[in-house]
Amino acid sequence: MSATLVAVSPQSVEHNRKLIESRNLDFEILHDADNAYADQLGLKHGFPDDLKEVYGQFGIDLDQFNGNTKWELAIPARFVVRPDGSIAAADFNADYTLRPEPTATVAVVQALG
Repeated sequence: MSATLVAVSPQSVEHNRKLIESRNLDFEILHDADNAYADQLGLKHGFPDDLKEVYGQFGIDLDQFNGNTKWELAIPARFVVRPDGSIAAADFNADYTLRPEPTATVAVVQALG
C-alpha cells in the first residue's frame, strides 16, 4: 500500500516553504492559519507569559513564525487516515518530547494493506 505524508503547521506559508527547502523535505506542509484545525481537534495550547519570556531568551518568536500574536501551538499529533477518511491510528501527547516511533506509523500503514 502506498501512503502520502502531509504535515500541518501554524507557521506561515513562507516559513513552511523555507523549512521544506532548508531540510530538503519531499512532502507538503499545510498552513493551519491561527491553529484553527488544531483547535477543532482539541490539540491547541497557549503559553503563559513566563514561558513566552523563556522562549524569547532563546530567540523564539511565535508571532514572527505564525504571523499572529496569539502565542499558540498545536500539540504534536500523528494520524493515519484510511482512503475513506476514517482514522486508522492516532497518536498525540501534550509532552512534545514524547512522540511515536516512525516505524509504528509505517506498521499501521502496512497493516492497512
